[in-house]
Amino acid sequence: MDSDTPTETLDVTGESCPMPVVKTKQAVDDLDSGALLEVRATDAGSVSDIDGWAAGTPGVELIGQSEETQADKTVYVHRVRVE
Repeated sequence: MDSDTPTETLDVTGESCPMPVVKTKQAVDDLDSGALLEVRATDAGSVSDIDGWAAGTPGVELIGQSEETQADKTVYVHRVRVE
């Protein structure tokens, strides 16, 4: 597995604030150092929420965020590395 391949994917599509960031934190707590978590959400607020959470959380780095269209819905994809 290369360093760009997610170790785990968290699907929080259909959930609204604050659940995407709450579940992201819970998932990160269960991962080892070096792990890459991909979070898939449909809540537009997750973009700023996860960015702010990662910026204020030691040992977590937001690698990137992007948008995809899936079944006529926007899916926000967040990639978080555990340091």
